[in-house]
Amino acid sequence: MAAVGVAAGGLGAWSAWRRYSPDAPEDGVTDLLFALNLPSTDDPAVDLGRWRGQPLVVNFWATWCAPCIEEMPELSGLQRQYEAKGLQILGIGIDSPDNIRKFSDERPVVYPLLIAGAGGSELSRRFGNTAGGLPYTVVIDRKGVVRSRIVGRFKLEQLRSAIDAVTG
Repeated sequence: MAAVGVAAGGLGAWSAWRRYSPDAPEDGVTDLLFALNLPSTDDPAVDLGRWRGQPLVVNFWATWCAPCIEEMPELSGLQRQYEAKGLQILGIGIDSPDNIRKFSDERPVVYPLLIAGAGGSELSRRFGNTAGGLPYTVVIDRKGVVRSRIVGRFKLEQLRSAIDAVTG
């Protein structure tokens, strides 16, 4: 009976892990990212190709997402901490331009907030976020290879470790 309980517990843990684990990103998704021109809170068209060759943290978020907002000060801190190593953090907002601009005025961050609207959900899905959860954070190395994906609020040490791996 104990063996059945252990097996059921293990299956439950695996199911929970699987449900919240992102799928593999689609082939060529970083090329798609670098081909985009998105508006930001400061610029009507930002060429994301300008960051090709740099380590990136891409954070998909929305103004209505409490965990997204909670992690923004940590993302700003990481941007400052790793800027000298070439890291760029990008916030890709899955929300309306008006909501994102208003949010940015009230809660400024030190990294670009790009406005993708509903198209950001599709881009997030192509990066492996088939569940559509937010926040969704992707770490990309200098060669454009996705090295880490985190669904939901990140643990700071987990993200810092992923950043160290692409900036070291």
